[in-house]
Amino acid sequence: MKKRSKALSGFSWLMIVFLYLPIAILILYSFNESRINAVWSGFTWKWYISLFENRQVMQALSNSLSIGLISSVLATVLGTAASVAIKHYSLRWQNIINGMIYLPIVIPEIMLGLALLILFSQFHVDLGKSTLIMAHTTFSIPFVMVIISARLADMGKELEEASQDLGATPWQTLRYVILPLIMPGIVAGFLMSFTLSLDDFIISFFVAGPNSTTLPLYIYGLVKRGVSPEVNALSTLLIASTVLLVIVAELFRRKDSKTISY
Repeated sequence: MKKRSKALSGFSWLMIVFLYLPIAILILYSFNESRINAVWSGFTWKWYISLFENRQVMQALSNSLSIGLISSVLATVLGTAASVAIKHYSLRWQNIINGMIYLPIVIPEIMLGLALLILFSQFHVDLGKSTLIMAHTTFSIPFVMVIISARLADMGKELEEASQDLGATPWQTLRYVILPLIMPGIVAGFLMSFTLSLDDFIISFFVAGPNSTTLPLYIYGLVKRGVSPEVNALSTLLIASTVLLVIVAELFRRKDSKTISY
């Protein structure tokens, strides 16, 4: 058993190194003085400085942030409302409805992107920021619902019944009892959807239009011309922001779990 445990532990560490070593190398060479990634010639911040002086990068960053914020707010509101409705109302064919809601999580992103492109083409919707917002909202809602539904399932009905016994209306129960209890989960869902929107490339590639280039699409355009330290610097900033958002979302999720357990 000890030999098997050591073998599994060694294999786990090997997989971690395999996954994260390329990212570490990318981050390291974003501080490389030379434009040639294969040669280390010294430490520098100039690639980060040149990024912030690049108007195209700032425009792509602005697009990613605005699209991410709007789509995350919409996904959080719609996902929270849908989760509360599913918990409190017995719907016909509810299992099928749940499966349809969570379908965007399991289907390949390339299929979802192609389906949305065909949908927008059929309704003659011009591709741009609006289509990106609709697409990002669509694939973010199921992730928000997974988090909110888990919190609602753990909460039980005792507090709601006590609130109604004290004379509270359903709206007051929702506002003063349910929403405060699941608020950390709502914030975690918002941060998760914002992270997904900020990182998305495949779906954005299908539904983006002129003047709506996001950061992942901009990075792809740079990579096609050859990997440079600017690409490494931009990728490092994107990785750092994603990790930070995931950590904050996990902290809110844990806080929500402790609140529900109490």
